[in-house]
Parts: sequence; C-alpha cells; structure tokens
Amino acid sequence: MSGSAITMMLIGMVIIWGGLAASIINAVSKSKKAN
Repeated sequence: MSGSAITMMLIGMVIIWGGLAASIINAVSKSKKAN
C-alpha cells in the first residue's frame, strides 16, 4: 500500500475506535450519575 492509503486507514481506525471509546465512557458516566 502507498503511504497515503496507510495514513487514511490509520485516520479511519482512530475515528472508529475513538468514537467507540467515547460512547463507552459516556455510557459508563451516565450510569454512574443515575445511581
């Protein structure tokens, strides 16, 4: 793969995993506030 393709793949992975992590943290913090 070319450098630009690898860069775009890494950016996509960061966005996907970053969003997943953020949603998990958000859900955990909301459940803690509810209790």
